[in-house]
Amino acid sequence: MHSKKNQGKARKGSIQTKSSHDRLQLVFSHPVSTLSGEIQTKRFYFSTGQPDTPLGRQQTSVLAARIQRDIDYGEFDASLVKYKPAASLSIVTPITSETIPKTDLGELWERYEQFKKSQLSQTTIAVDYRRWRNHIANLPTRNTEDAVAIRDYLLANVTPNTARRTLTNINACCNWALKSKLIESNPFQGMASDIQIPKSESSEEMDINPFTKEEREAIIRAFEEDKLYSYYAPLVIFLFFTGCRPSEAIALQWKHIGDRSILLEQAITMSPEGWALKVAGTTGNHSADSMLAVCS
Repeated sequence: MHSKKNQGKARKGSIQTKSSHDRLQLVFSHPVSTLSGEIQTKRFYFSTGQPDTPLGRQQTSVLAARIQRDIDYGEFDASLVKYKPAASLSIVTPITSETIPKTDLGELWERYEQFKKSQLSQTTIAVDYRRWRNHIANLPTRNTEDAVAIRDYLLANVTPNTARRTLTNINACCNWALKSKLIESNPFQGMASDIQIPKSESSEEMDINPFTKEEREAIIRAFEEDKLYSYYAPLVIFLFFTGCRPSEAIALQWKHIGDRSILLEQAITMSPEGWALKVAGTTGNHSADSMLAVCS
């Protein structure tokens, strides 16, 4: 004979993720009690509010695992209030407060990133902020109350310098969330400054170690003589003799090429969704003298 707790246990993996109008839903069935005391299986359509992106799907899978865990242990909240503070389901009373779960660091970072988008370049958002977002996504816990455990995990799995920079950005996010009244305190305050960077690591990151002239020529020659990749040789030569970034070189157009200089005013980079973006680059003029000598 099964207990009531076991009657409410759903088959593992029964929660499905579906996309509707580019927004993710969790769809699953679960037995619930009616007013008459009968047990009926109810179909739930849970709108997570997450966009159908890699990050959105990752956040949704975390939420699905949380719901599945509660189902397995008989702790499922059929009102769904426990799982989504900004629920838009008809069976849940709409929540007007802007407060989100203070324990969800991933959710806080996503809102912080949206806040910063209008203030930073697309390159910074697409490259730097994606880096910190990935570090947060890889954490074993994103509960802000586990700040010490998060610090210890970072120190054990990345370099001290990366751990310090990650905690610095998490702290900035939580400071913003605190001012926005999304959390009541910032447990990451001052945590990054406690991490000491070894001199060896600090000097390695600051030291510029360019190729020698012989190494440069060997690299260029290898591209020129390769049957598959010889068409990259002009690009490699251009990068060596101008020192510009690959993203800036790819974005160059004929209008940027002058008689004696090359204007670098834009770059091609990748958006968080994986799309190629043309963004404003580090504006500067590179002399074309060396290129004219190489290509002549």
